[in-house]
Parts: sequence; C-alpha cells; structure tokens
Amino acid sequence: MSIRPLDGVRVLELGNYIAAPTAGRILGDFGAEVIKVERPKAGDELRNWRLYGGDTSMLYRTINRNKKSITLDLRTEAGRGIVLDLIRRCDVLLENFRPGMLEKWGLGPEVLNEANPDLVITRISAYGQTGPLSERPGFAAVAEAIGGLRELVGDPDRPPVRTGVSIGDSIAGIYAAFGTVMALFQRERRAESDTPVPLRERVIDVALNEAILSVMESLVPDYLAYGIQRERVGGRMEGIAPSNAYPCADGTSIIIGGNGDAIFQRYMAVIDRPDLAADPDLQDNAGRWRNRERLDAAIGEWTVRHTRDEALKLLDAAAIPCGPIYTAADIVADEQYRARNMIQSFTVDVGAPEPKAVGFPGIVPVIGGQSLPIRSVGPDLGEHTREVLSGLLGMSEAEIDALEAR
Repeated sequence: MSIRPLDGVRVLELGNYIAAPTAGRILGDFGAEVIKVERPKAGDELRNWRLYGGDTSMLYRTINRNKKSITLDLRTEAGRGIVLDLIRRCDVLLENFRPGMLEKWGLGPEVLNEANPDLVITRISAYGQTGPLSERPGFAAVAEAIGGLRELVGDPDRPPVRTGVSIGDSIAGIYAAFGTVMALFQRERRAESDTPVPLRERVIDVALNEAILSVMESLVPDYLAYGIQRERVGGRMEGIAPSNAYPCADGTSIIIGGNGDAIFQRYMAVIDRPDLAADPDLQDNAGRWRNRERLDAAIGEWTVRHTRDEALKLLDAAAIPCGPIYTAADIVADEQYRARNMIQSFTVDVGAPEPKAVGFPGIVPVIGGQSLPIRSVGPDLGEHTREVLSGLLGMSEAEIDALEAR
C-alpha cells in the first residue's frame, strides 16, 4: 500500500528510551523519514531492555521501526556540527533530554532556529520545559504517580501498582506526534499567506506528568466540585457497575461490561436473575454502583459454572459487551487482528543460530481498511550512518572515516 500522508517530512530524532522514540515511530509509520541519532558503541539504552537473545531487543525493534540509525557523539563539536547540518535539511527535531541539556550542548531552540527558521522542535521531559520542577529528571513511573494514575491502579487493600507497560511514555509520545503534526499543518497554512510561524509556536512542549493528567478524565473536577477523592477499586471502574473481570469454570477469567441501563436488563436475563433486573435499587448506574458487591457476587456465581467460551457465546448472543483476557499467544492467533494486518512478520536476529520470523504489532490508526505495512523494524546500531552522511550531507568516505575515528 502506498498510503503515506507524511511522505516528504524529515525528522531528526535525538531521543532515547520510549517517549520521543514513540513519537518518531508514529511519524515514521505514516511516511516521514526519521533519522535516529544514537551514541557510538552503546546506542539507545532500549536496545538492551528485555533482551532475551541477540544484541538488540524486540522492544527496540518495535518502537524504532521505520527509522534510520546513525551514530554521532553529541558531546563533541564535530557531532554537534553534523546535527546542525542535518537540521538544515529536516522539518522536525524530536528530543527527550532533561531540560537544559540541548542548551548546554549549544543546540537550544534559538540556535536550531538560526539553522532552520521553519523547524518544528518537539521536546518531551518529565515536567515540561518551564516551572519549578522542570529541571528534575524523571521516568514514566514517577510521572504516572504524580499525574494521578498510580493511585487508582490496583486493589483498595493493597499498595498502588503499575500497568505492565510504560503507559506514561507512550501517551506522551502520542501527544508529541500529534503536536508535531499540528505544528507542521500550521506551518503549511501560514506558508500560503507568506506568514512565518514564530519560534515559540513551533516548540512543542510535552510533559510526562501532564500527559497522564490529561487522560485522568474528571479526577480533578470531581474533587473540586464535590470533594470526591477517587480510590482504587481493583478490576472495577469508579462509579460504573456492573463492570469487572469474572472467573470461569476452566480457570480463565472474562471481562463483562453490563453497565448501560438497557444492557443491564439483557445481562440479568442471560444469567437468569430476573429478581435483580426488577430490583428498584438497580435501575440506574448510581444504584448499581452502591450495590456492586451484590451484583458481582451474582455474576461470579454464573460465570464460574461456565467455561470461558460458553459464557462469551451466551453473552454475545444477547449483545452484552464482553471479551476474553488475552495473552500474547491469544493475540497472535486472533482472526480480527489478522484480518486488519495487525501482526506483521519480519525475519530478525534473536540470538539463535538462524534468524527467526517474528510478528510485530501493526500501524494504528488504520487507513484504507488494513494496517499500513511496516517498512522496516528497528535498525541495527549505526546501520544508516554512511547512507545519511554521504547521501544527505555529501560527505566523502574519507570524511566519514575521519569522523568515526574521532
């Protein structure tokens, strides 16, 4: 498929770990040329995270797909000079260093703007580029806590827990990609009227903690309006019932969301509880939430008498929102994911004697009915250094050799 809305956009990515690389991945997914700058020899730390074999993790391969990798030492004058040369030929700079680091290297927004007055500069940090906490370091785990998420995850009688993925980094990366595309769109519209976009409007400032706060729904307004302090409720969702995970006879569990008024009536018919369907205390969501323990007990008594497939078949027939709790093996075998090209296979080094065909998650959102094809998974360290420096900057082989030697 040739659908590439960002074709012609060139991005220079200076980010490590997950947040900025996620933004770069999204831009690259839709056609942007993303040049990822990594440290010589070591590269992005993500190359070694969850590394079970070989020299590059599947996590790195996934988050850095559709990119080119070059190695430069930003601590050297030569490395920074090449960055500025590349900036003159790019549309976007992505970075997630601690605020002040680019400025320390002489690569702050004003310097970058001199090199390229149309450049979009997208910056991701723990707390943003301004404010009293701006200079503090921080990973997503801390941002998820300060943003309000961690307090709501887990059971009420246990300490808060974390989701199994770096959700704070990923959400920040999505916002960064969206902000970048907004700035590019504004730049194109202003170009039509020959009105340049000022630098301050081309600097996209994404904070991890604010990215989390933005998806916390009415957490803050509920507190300020009603004095409500949300608490952990396990597998439930505060104020919504019945909605939970329920055990089945075969040792699995399923998710059922029967919290709509009309859905609740059908739901109770499926589990053969007409008494609950007619109970005046359960006719609206507020009442069902007050009686959530009684409802969950009744639903659990029904699910535990059925296997997962039996329960889901009965619930599906009544149009009750429900689903299994998938493992990676379930996802790989799922027909829905296959139908939309959401698992795409690439042959990669996994540390075995021979490379192996490995499925990677597809591109979201879908355009044209199926996930767009991934052009390449995350590259080997410095794989494209010579290609970029010679093809884009016109450096000779001798000049590149000399640079590598320094």
